[in-house]
Amino acid sequence: MTSIFDQGLEPVGANHSVLSPIDFIERTASVYPDYPAVIHGAIRYTWGQTYERCRRLASALSSRGIGRGDTVAAMLPNIPAMVECHFGVPMIGAVLNTLNVRLDAEAIAFMLEHAEAKVVVADREFGGVVRDAVSRLDSKPLVIDVDDPEYGEGIQMSDLDYEAFLQEGDPEFQWNLPENEWDAISLNYTSGTTGNPKGVVYHHRGAYLNSLGNQAVWSMGQHPVYLWTLPMFHCNGWCFPWTVTAMAGTHVCLRRVDPEKILQLIRDHQVTHMCGAPIVLNALLNVPESAKAGIDHEVKAMTAGAAPPAQVIGAIEEMGIAITHVYGLTEVYGPVTVCAWKAEWDEKTLDERATIKARQGVRYHTLAGTMVGDPSTMEPVPNDGKTIGEIFLRGNTVMKGYLKNPKATEEAFRGGWFHTGDLAVWHEDGYMEIKDRLKDIIISGGENISTIEVEDTLYRHPAVLEAAVVARPDAKWGETPCAFITLKPEASEVSEEDLIDFCRERLARFKVPKTIVFTDLPKTSTGKIQKFVLRDQAKELD
Repeated sequence: MTSIFDQGLEPVGANHSVLSPIDFIERTASVYPDYPAVIHGAIRYTWGQTYERCRRLASALSSRGIGRGDTVAAMLPNIPAMVECHFGVPMIGAVLNTLNVRLDAEAIAFMLEHAEAKVVVADREFGGVVRDAVSRLDSKPLVIDVDDPEYGEGIQMSDLDYEAFLQEGDPEFQWNLPENEWDAISLNYTSGTTGNPKGVVYHHRGAYLNSLGNQAVWSMGQHPVYLWTLPMFHCNGWCFPWTVTAMAGTHVCLRRVDPEKILQLIRDHQVTHMCGAPIVLNALLNVPESAKAGIDHEVKAMTAGAAPPAQVIGAIEEMGIAITHVYGLTEVYGPVTVCAWKAEWDEKTLDERATIKARQGVRYHTLAGTMVGDPSTMEPVPNDGKTIGEIFLRGNTVMKGYLKNPKATEEAFRGGWFHTGDLAVWHEDGYMEIKDRLKDIIISGGENISTIEVEDTLYRHPAVLEAAVVARPDAKWGETPCAFITLKPEASEVSEEDLIDFCRERLARFKVPKTIVFTDLPKTSTGKIQKFVLRDQAKELD
């Protein structure tokens, strides 16, 4: 049924435009052409120069026949070329596939073939892996060699040098927004710890919205100085290549996570913002005290990837780094919920504040809905802080779906929500708090045990550097908690019984680990602890 507001009020060119984050760079470069855009070692680019380089990249790719719907893969660390790919590739309607630089040739070859990549832009550090991966393909992509002066010699993969390739392009190239904001802008593969990874497809509208969602929840003003401690290959750097550009900020590049280097760059460039998994924050806590000195300005850090232990949050804030805790997944463009802070919480003790900040919180402005619900009935659980349900999400910042995998896409969207697989409780104030992954919850004697709760307790012990808890089969109880622990290098001798006694003082008896294993924790290529490996090890324990 139409109304008077539908008559003669159709969208036209004057009042309707496609939403795309690639439009941010045109605005920033026109308004702030001489402002700093990129810092990388001795390299300095302004926004005018960066925009020109992005247009050259788009033009050069176009002249090689690359266009709408073609995949351009990037095997790059956090360097200027990676920032440029986030604009130059989608400027011609192509799709950017950022490859995880820690993967082996077999995994990379699968992704290149599955994505039907036409081009691979790769840093020489990964030359051996890329050449091996490409050699396995029947259809060979064009390989562009990036020779980063901050790395050194490396293995040359191609006679086509990235800087020379840019010179093929027109700095005044006339690019266009996509005709449809639902067009794909990027492709991100899941970690694939079981079976082949799935290809998550983002669209221009979602990338645009989540970029501005980041700015909104972080109150990120104009001209932030952003340090790239988060890999740009991971969920397109949580959309921050686009966010920082929208705010006319400065991208401070960092090839690899080095805690002392991070602190040095914060001091040297007056860094205001950075992102990273809890493991990055933990690393900052364990550098020598001398390396922590000299930071005399406010630094904001956004963390996600796993529920950070309250102890870690409290300790990092004592260093003068303010933590914002967010939550998301590859399938939702990175972070989409935030532990939105309330002024009344400032009066609480440090431990109380840290415990609150460990919650995953409430939805971004740009996400349409969140629910903690029963995965069978799809009904919401009560807001009692106790009843566990699965986190469900929906809105414009949920992926288009999985590339070439309609069955997995349909299952992920069952019931009109995206199924995260994360288990949480809903507090009275509507804030979510993750208790576990659906596959990680321990059921002991009929009682549910949150591995995250046990891990959080273990992290409070001063000798514990890393902790991971999994289920160990038990003839009497069905399952019992088994903790795998990495101690701090400087820690004094700590026994299994010491940690068990520590947990007994702080946890219900049935939640206390029955087994402690001291070891280095296995991790995925993105730094996540591989609990499936630990579960297998727990099954084999005598």
